[in-house]
Amino acid sequence: MSPSPNSSPLTHQVTLTVLILAALALAIVAGFGFYATTQADHASLERQKIFIADGLKDQVAAVQREQESVAVWDDSVTNVREGNQVWIEENLSVWMYTYYGHNRVYILDAANRPVHAMREGKVVDPSAYGEDEPAIRAAVERLRAMLGQPPRTDASGQPAKMVVEDLVSLGGQPAILSVMPLVPSSDRVTQAPGTEYLDVSAEFINDAVIGKIAGKYLLEGARLVPLSQPAGAAAVPLVDSRGVILGYIGWDQERPGLALVRKMAPALAVALLLATGVLVFLLRRLRRASTALQTSQDQAQYLAFHDTLTGLPNRALFEDRLRRMLLFASHEAARVALLYLDIDRFKHVNDTLGHPAGDELVRQTAARLRHTIREVDTVARLGGDEFAIILLDVRDVRSAEDIADRLLQKLREPFKLIDDQIFASASIGIALSSGPDTDADDLLRKADIALYEAKKNGRGRYQIFAGDMDDLLLRKRRVEAELRKALDGDGGIKLAYQPVFATDCRRILGAEALIRWGHEVHGALPAAQFIAIAEERGMIGELGRWILSEACRFAVGTELPWIAVNVSPMQLRDVGFAEQVASILSETGLEPARLQLETTESVLLEHNDTIGSVLAALRKSGIRIVLDDFGTGYSSLSYLRRQAIDKLKIDRSVVHLLNEDASAAAIVKALIELALALRVEVTAEGVETDGQKTLLVGMGCHQLQGYLLSPPLEPGQLLALPGLSSDAPERSAARA
Repeated sequence: MSPSPNSSPLTHQVTLTVLILAALALAIVAGFGFYATTQADHASLERQKIFIADGLKDQVAAVQREQESVAVWDDSVTNVREGNQVWIEENLSVWMYTYYGHNRVYILDAANRPVHAMREGKVVDPSAYGEDEPAIRAAVERLRAMLGQPPRTDASGQPAKMVVEDLVSLGGQPAILSVMPLVPSSDRVTQAPGTEYLDVSAEFINDAVIGKIAGKYLLEGARLVPLSQPAGAAAVPLVDSRGVILGYIGWDQERPGLALVRKMAPALAVALLLATGVLVFLLRRLRRASTALQTSQDQAQYLAFHDTLTGLPNRALFEDRLRRMLLFASHEAARVALLYLDIDRFKHVNDTLGHPAGDELVRQTAARLRHTIREVDTVARLGGDEFAIILLDVRDVRSAEDIADRLLQKLREPFKLIDDQIFASASIGIALSSGPDTDADDLLRKADIALYEAKKNGRGRYQIFAGDMDDLLLRKRRVEAELRKALDGDGGIKLAYQPVFATDCRRILGAEALIRWGHEVHGALPAAQFIAIAEERGMIGELGRWILSEACRFAVGTELPWIAVNVSPMQLRDVGFAEQVASILSETGLEPARLQLETTESVLLEHNDTIGSVLAALRKSGIRIVLDDFGTGYSSLSYLRRQAIDKLKIDRSVVHLLNEDASAAAIVKALIELALALRVEVTAEGVETDGQKTLLVGMGCHQLQGYLLSPPLEPGQLLALPGLSSDAPERSAARA
């Protein structure tokens, strides 16, 4: 049947209408698609810029952390002061290039003059610093200004880090610059303000560094774009502190919107009838994009609350979980136990095997801890070699002790670190929640106190927090603070001197310096008590230097043949102790032969090469070494021969045995004969009766010391004894 005459226009009209509607729909879809594509590409570009900027900040922070690992170090301060170029090369310059990739390192003295220079892993003449000095000068001056100001604290109340970082152009190439002072890591090394050496470290922002930043965020084609080339939209400027652009970091821009349109185009070209399929396809693509974005956010969230080295929760997540678990426990009958753990002598591993081995030890320790505890518990790394473990649903103290035992046993198994196998141990402090009002910070503080007690009592063990630990720690900290004030010249500390007599009991051979502290509140504190606190809190070096200086200054103005000073085993473990003693002798003018250093026989049992070398250096300089408290320990003859001791002092507790019975006298006689056989002098201390004196002289003892002959005396009292005089007794007595 043929169409009617009116059908064609209607068909045409309908067709035209449909075509117009289809074209309009297509235009709307195309316009919306173009708009969506542009916005997606723009948002992606802004996100990529943020990634690059954050990655650059992370790299600047990494350079600062890497530099801090060697700048805050006693050895750095000591060796740079001494101008030990070999040590500086191996630890501060070439090592920083080899291990961290720092391209240039300069060491500046207190006047900002270069004393060492390294470029690209090779030590060069310090004058090479002159080429880079114009670019570095502003940062150096800023740091010097910071050092000249009173100490500041950060938001957490800790001392603010003294560091200046910036982006600079060195030889036409942009670089990350970090300037940091070389400061001691302990009280063993002192440093006067204004004398700090500066460590200047620079890492070029080259394709390798940029590639590391881009690789973290999966960006391709990342490169350094110099100012002479167009940067394009996908670029982040490298701007220094003055606002000067040094160059750009460019990359191949990701265009998720354009990629989406290209994948949609074939489907749209097939037919409009496939619109539903295209819609499903678009939903899938959007779902994938959303999933990728969510994955990126989850990764950022993970990094914000987890330790990058071990993958364990960091301090922020740990504190949040601890508060949540304590809140949960407050509604239940179960208790929460907190275990505070750190690796014993971890610094020794870093110093002897290197930081990579130390990092590997931390990783393996974290793995063992994670595999030993239950899934409901939490193990976190708080920093360095410190870990915290939250135990949920702990019935009693015994349950926490059982877990601590398992952890200690697991950590005693050998560790395989690179090419070395080592045995390590850990100390653990344990604190348990006491009820619904338990505070997280207070629980952590108690676990920290218990850990301190565990390490003080021998390491490799655990310690449960006890209530009296708080009081004991507060008392120790109070004594520590007051001892620091006393050493700063606040008074109270002085020296007494007990003379040592020849066997005729008239001729004074020398004197022993004894520290006394007449505290204004606590009265006369026992020396053993505050010396032990000084050793625990790292003050023994400062206290020992004060004692040695005062004793030498007193002795140089008298006719005493020699002065004896007691030294702690901790002082002998310091490789710089012999140099410190030599410096004090030089300052006071006392001859080395007039100084005797007394130490206990326990130092001979440590198998410590440092102690052996320090003792050898002291004796070589003319100082005599005395073994104090002899007869109370377990020294072997081989140790005595090897250490070449100059004198043995028989302990007062052994001399006191002379009053007991004949067998006790035989023991004392054997000790004296042993000293004579070793060809060293022998002193008997604690002589209190005429009977003891007569027996000791008859046994061949060379020197006598004790209350029978003289108690410890004030400097003026000692100088008033017959046969002694002083060029300046009043001055010496006043200083003591």
